[in-house]
Parts: sequence; structure tokens; C-alpha cells
Amino acid sequence: MDQVFALIDCENFYVSCERVFDPSLRDKPVAVLSNNDGCVIARSEEVKGAGVPMGAPLFKWEETLDEIGAEVLSSNYVLYGDISRRVHSIIEEEALALERYSIDEAFATFPALSRENLSRLADRLRRRIKSHVGIPVRVGIGPTKTLAKIADENAKARKRAGWGQGTYVCPPEPKREELLQRVPVGDIWGIGSAYEEKLHQKGVASAAEFRALPDPWIRSEMTVVGLRTAWELRGRSCLDLELVRPDRKTLVRSRSFGERVESKANLREALAKHAQRAAEKLREEGLVGRGIQVFITTKRFGDPPHYSNSVAGSLPEHTARGAPLVRASRRLLEPIYRQGPGYKKAGVCIYNIRPSRPHQESLFGQGRREDEALAEAIDNLNREYGKETVGLAAAGLPDGEGNLAREWTMKRQKRSPRYTTRWDELPVAQA
Repeated sequence: MDQVFALIDCENFYVSCERVFDPSLRDKPVAVLSNNDGCVIARSEEVKGAGVPMGAPLFKWEETLDEIGAEVLSSNYVLYGDISRRVHSIIEEEALALERYSIDEAFATFPALSRENLSRLADRLRRRIKSHVGIPVRVGIGPTKTLAKIADENAKARKRAGWGQGTYVCPPEPKREELLQRVPVGDIWGIGSAYEEKLHQKGVASAAEFRALPDPWIRSEMTVVGLRTAWELRGRSCLDLELVRPDRKTLVRSRSFGERVESKANLREALAKHAQRAAEKLREEGLVGRGIQVFITTKRFGDPPHYSNSVAGSLPEHTARGAPLVRASRRLLEPIYRQGPGYKKAGVCIYNIRPSRPHQESLFGQGRREDEALAEAIDNLNREYGKETVGLAAAGLPDGEGNLAREWTMKRQKRSPRYTTRWDELPVAQA
């Protein structure tokens, strides 16, 4: 084997991002909330230690958070996304190849060096990310992706026990067998609750016992996916890095409202915002779409009775421009809008997606060159000066500005500044 796999995992990522720019939060309990400040979606170690579970509704746990002196913050996805990009860029400089697995995790490949040298490499990468970006990370390394995942979990356990800084290299046999004996079968990456129950019924409790099962039984009871997992645990690599993103079939943009929305004008504005953002995402990925679906829904429980509806339509040609998608979203709202109920959520779904080039243009349609130049100019301005610097008037103005303020925006009453993407939100030092 000429390469090994590493899993680089950012620790308590959303909390860590907040702490980078606010030193007062270090060593203090911190919780980050979901959209509309509803549930806890990120916890510092202090909050975890107080027993606050992931997804805890704020109203049920607010007293506990107050008792431990926790700082409760609204989610700041613009900041988190930019910090994630910076972390990934450093990994990319060090690794042979990179798979952006999620906003806070990445798989990478490195040369198959000695275990000692791999340990040094992992520690250097950890220190570099901490120094350059400010985010603490763990690095788990193994001969396969599944073993790298187990190495990462072991690095986490060792660090909590005070045995290391958060790096671990999977050992060779027979020490690997000892490691896998300590891993519950339900903790194996790719083993869901149904397979966990099936394995327990067979008397299999650990990763070591699972990989020792006969191949025919695994293939029969757990399909080829389970068999690949067993092979990965034996050191046989079956899962390559996903360097190319799978073909996108649909693209959905939606948000729950901070308050109930009753007026058609506000719904039109919200849908325009989502359509505009969908167009930006299409352009980012070099895609165009032709189908659009609009959906609206009220709160599922309580009075008045629940109402939900959607409608789909087609555009004259494939596009990644915001204006035609916005016009379509406003047109499609008309047949499904009902006056009276307060709406909780609205969104758009773009489908019939294909690569931007090459594709057949409409015979009678306008040439795309001018439209593409305008879209590129807008994207460049938003990249340089921050998202939503320039946009369509139909989507209203962000953050409650002026007469066209978005009354439907999410509750984010405790959001920190977007330090890395907005000049106007940088802190100003006072003499």
C-alpha cells in the first residue's frame, strides 16, 4: 500500500469558530443554536458535561444553561463556512488528495510512511491549522477510511483522558486487533441500528468480532456494503476518496420563518430570496436548471389547521440566472397561496439540472453572454464585499434595513459578527 487515509475532524466546530474571534469565550460554557434560535446544535465540553443533549430545545434547557453561566449564541453559518474553507485549504496543501466530507470533517490521503513519521505529520498538521486558523482539530490515520474513522474516535477518547493532543495512528496487527476489541460494533462507521441489532443477536459485540465473521454470512445478511466494511476493518481499502461530487439531481433552498408570515407580499419576497440563492449555488457548481418547484407550509401542530402545498413549473430554457427563477417563483405562488393561515416555512426546489457547458440553448432565446457577464460581476462583488452586497430588489434588503426590510427572516438575536466576510462587521478598536 502506497498511501494511507486520514480523517481531520474539527473539534466542537461551531463553538471553536466563535472562540477564535472572541477570547472571552475560551474555557467558558458555550452553546450554539439552530435556525430561529430553537435547539442546541453545538456544545462546548462544559455544556456537554452539564448534561445538555444535542438538539435540546432551548426553552427546556435555558435554566440549566443559565445555571452554568453558558454563553448562548445564534448560528453564524457564513462565518462557519468561511472558516471551514480555510481549514480545508491548509489540509489540501499538505495532503496528496482531499475529500471535503462535511463542514467540519475532511478525509485526506498521505504517503504510507512509518507509524512514527505519520504521527509527526498528523501533529504538524494539527499545529498548523491551530496556528493559522485558530481551530483545534483531531487527526486519525489508518490504512482505510473506516480505520481512519476509528483512529479519530480513539484520538478523541485519548485526549479527553489526558493522554494526547488529538492525533492517533492506527497500529499494525496484532495491536490493531486489541484496538478493535474495544470498539463497540454499533460505533463502526456505516453500521446502523438495524445491523447493530442483527449483529448483537448473533453474539457480535465488537469491531474485532465483526471483521472475523465469514464473508458469505456478511454478504447474505448485510449486502456488499457490510462486506466492504468488514474488509476495510481488515486493512483492505474499498472506499476511495470522493474527489468528484456526485451529479446533483435537485437543489433545495428554504428556511423557517422567525415569525408566522401571513401576507402574500412577504411570501413572494422570501421565495425570491431563496430563488436568488439557488441561482448563486448553481453558478458556483457550474450547473443550470430548468424545473422549479415552490412550496409553502404552516406550523404542523396547533391552530389553525395545518396547510401545506407545492406546485412545479418549467422555464423556457436551462439557466443559472436569478431573475427568471425569481419570476417563476412569484408566478407559482399564486395558485397555492391561501389567505388566513400563518406560514412557517417556504422554499424552492430546482430540478432538471445539468452542467452549464455544454448544453443546447433555446433556438429563440437570448444569447447568454451578457447575462453571464452580469451574473459573474454580481458574484465577484458578493465574494469581495460579503454575501448579499448586491442582489435582486425582489428579495428585499437584508437584516431589517429600510422600508424593504425582510420581516420574514429567521430569529438570530444572538448572532456574532461575520468577521471574515463583512468589512462592516469587523470590530473597531477605540483609543
